[in-house]
Amino acid sequence: MLSKGKMGLKQAIKSLDAFPRAEDHLLQKTQSGALVSIVGLIIMATLFLHELRYYLTTYTVHELRLNSHGHIIGTEYLSDLVEKEHEQKHDHEHSDHGSHMDGAFDQTSENMIKKVKQALANGEGCRVYGVLDVQRVAGNFHISVHGLNIFVAQMIFEGSKNVNVSHIIHDLSFGPKYPGIHNPLDETSRILREASGVFKYYIKIVPTEYRYIWKEVLPTNQFSVTEYFSPMKDFDRSWPAVYFLYDLSPITVTIKEERRSFLHFITRLCAVLGGTFALTGLLDRWMFRLIEAVTKPNARSVLR
Repeated sequence: MLSKGKMGLKQAIKSLDAFPRAEDHLLQKTQSGALVSIVGLIIMATLFLHELRYYLTTYTVHELRLNSHGHIIGTEYLSDLVEKEHEQKHDHEHSDHGSHMDGAFDQTSENMIKKVKQALANGEGCRVYGVLDVQRVAGNFHISVHGLNIFVAQMIFEGSKNVNVSHIIHDLSFGPKYPGIHNPLDETSRILREASGVFKYYIKIVPTEYRYIWKEVLPTNQFSVTEYFSPMKDFDRSWPAVYFLYDLSPITVTIKEERRSFLHFITRLCAVLGGTFALTGLLDRWMFRLIEAVTKPNARSVLR
């Protein structure tokens, strides 16, 4: 009785099998089935690699909040001031940095005027670079020649209209860079071929925190910009210049790197691999029946 009970229990358990197996002599392997199997394996391997890459790739989440804390902003800039003959390229650097960088000349005004005029005749410009620390309030920084003695500037340029403020901004940022950041003024080129004037870049700075996947926080800033150019008039007494006028947004943006959960990866993997397996099995049956119908119209169906 006990033995019969065990046999009955085993049969009951076997009846729950959703994947019954056929005997070997009832199975038939075909070339079409092998072709479908190979294609299915290639598709499943491709989908597996795609899902693995999707799982390992981080994505970013953006959050906004009101910024109530003041701090210092670091501004980095690299810009070339290009004179009228800007097509001429000069790879050498002058040892007399005073005549090209900061306007602090240790020679007499007469010698300085001669050097600057010679540089202008050679079509040379100035490369300006540096780092500024500014308070969290609206302000500006600018590049011009009006810091010179007005008489010296007049003798060099022979009038404000002859000051060419053509420029190329290679890099301008308000803090360290994070992956995917876009600084809209990078590689900006403005070349004046006619009248000179005043360039004004109105910059809106947005404080930003970038949180890496390993929890490191990088405080920085994004910004947007609006550009305006005012050509010189006959009655203007001001000097051409390039102004960067900045203001700060009261909103702080937090950008967080995140990665998809392992459970999410397994779920997607089972879905794509299981779906591919089921589809290839269905395609194999259809191909087998089609081939049988064409080659053996009277043949009996074979269990697949």
